[in-house]
Amino acid sequence: MKVLVTGGTGFTGKALVKRLLEEGYDVVALDYKEHLKTQEIRDWGAKVIIGSVTDKKVVEEAMEGVDIVQHLAAAFREMDVPESFYDEVNVGGTKNVLEAAYKAGVKKFINTSTCGVHGNIDNPPADENAPIQPADYYQKTKYKAEPIVAEYAKKGMKTVIIRPAAIYGPGDPERFFMLFKRVAKGKFPMFGSGKTFYHPLYIDNLTDAYMLAMEGDKGVGGTYLIADEEYVEIEDLVRRIGKAMNLDVKIPHYPITPLIAAGHVCETICKPLGITPPIFPRRVDWYRQNRAFKIDRAKRDLGYKPRVGLDEGLRKTYEWYKKEGFLK
Repeated sequence: MKVLVTGGTGFTGKALVKRLLEEGYDVVALDYKEHLKTQEIRDWGAKVIIGSVTDKKVVEEAMEGVDIVQHLAAAFREMDVPESFYDEVNVGGTKNVLEAAYKAGVKKFINTSTCGVHGNIDNPPADENAPIQPADYYQKTKYKAEPIVAEYAKKGMKTVIIRPAAIYGPGDPERFFMLFKRVAKGKFPMFGSGKTFYHPLYIDNLTDAYMLAMEGDKGVGGTYLIADEEYVEIEDLVRRIGKAMNLDVKIPHYPITPLIAAGHVCETICKPLGITPPIFPRRVDWYRQNRAFKIDRAKRDLGYKPRVGLDEGLRKTYEWYKKEGFLK
């Protein structure tokens, strides 16, 4: 079977492409730019198409002969773009891929959304029926795309929506790297109580969920939160990163209010100048917004079971950072 992975050269997409190829699928990876070690994907045997999901012709070309679509492409943490860019990619791009898939008669469409559509979890842990309260452009536009997926489901397309938690693991040079880099200094400033919940998702666990979602009628018409078995307080996460690195990290506490103000000020000043701010509201939210989820529905409907626990995942991630020269 032939699988199209949009966003296929990024961290998550590349991991999925590798898994698909290992299991014998014919794979096309579509992405708007070359990423770290994209050539590896070609060497593995995947076809790589460089182009945007906002370009209908490119999407139609990528869709030729495709049986299953894994739609991961998204505008994410793009600081130097207008707000409309998120809408164009995350909403308009999703619609383009859905329309091309529908015309091509694909057997199944798996759409990647985000747990962030639920915003701050007021009563953790939350399930898929928790209030929808996205806090930024990325989260808002990812949720705006979900009803479009539902429209094509009504037309008869088999669809599944995946809402991943905080993805990390080997191959990721950005998301968790800041945490590891700071812990490596032996001191991690904690703004606020450190009691805020955070829910990691190891990359191999996520690819397991993607593979399960492709099987037959599993999950058809459903929306699923995908996360590791365990959510943790952020101070505990920092200490466990230290443990993975064999470091006893010191965690001094500071009030969070000045940091919140600084985030808004930096973004307000830097954005008109086209400068990526050193701190911004989304980054500050890590210290104060709860992310804790139930994965019962995915276990029941998809047969999902996280194989890699947090401590093992952190250790493997640290080993990759060392191997690639990101950390000593």
